Amino acid sequence: MKIVSAYEKARIYIEKHSEEDIKLQKRKQNPGPIITISRETGVGANAICCKLVDYLNSFSIKDYNDWTYFDKDLINKVMEDHHLPSHFKKYLEEEKVPKIEGWFGEILGVSPSKISLLHKTSKTILHIAEFGDAIIIGRGANIILANHAKTFHIRLVAPEIFRIENAIELYNIDRKTATEFIRKEDLARKDFISKYFHKNIEDPLSYHVTINTNLLKASEIAEMIGHCVIKRFPQFFELQTN
Repeated sequence: MKIVSAYEKARIYIEKHSEEDIKLQKRKQNPGPIITISRETGVGANAICCKLVDYLNSFSIKDYNDWTYFDKDLINKVMEDHHLPSHFKKYLEEEKVPKIEGWFGEILGVSPSKISLLHKTSKTILHIAEFGDAIIIGRGANIILANHAKTFHIRLVAPEIFRIENAIELYNIDRKTATEFIRKEDLARKDFISKYFHKNIEDPLSYHVTINTNLLKASEIAEMIGHCVIKRFPQFFELQTN
């Protein structure tokens, strides 16, 4: 059996929903559900999403079995949508651009303003939501889609020591580097949501469910989320779980 990568699934999803035909117009009239995932760094979100995609596709009805997920690939989708040159990519990352670099960049016209890029990212997320059957990681997607009728918002957390161990194994780095990486990324994400959305990323009221990934296997978390989505939007699935 051919294994299709997450990147390839995202590419196929984008190409499929870039076509304008009768079937897709019907899909836009009745889009599938959207799952947003906010996460602390190092919780294992990608592994969970891979299993969740497979779980949901196994129960989806015809024409709605194209579930995929977008994380960093979403950045490439934004760039594709808005024809942005490759050097703009760093301005879409959830990282702080040095103030002096950002200031000179905007004055000299080297980089777009972050507000403009945030607007483009939001448009891309809203476009994906027009078709549904997608999991969107980060980017403030739960806030952008807060009023969307068919969303399910997840927050993934875990103890710092657990996330540091994951980073050590995943990136083959030492403990000090892993600790600094985890803390820097967490702070950058928190600042991103606070600065551009005026929200607290840790507010539990922003999510349907908060899950500690240290206490469950990736497959168990995927099934838990999948079960909730199927029960909440049964019209898109062949079989409802009990």
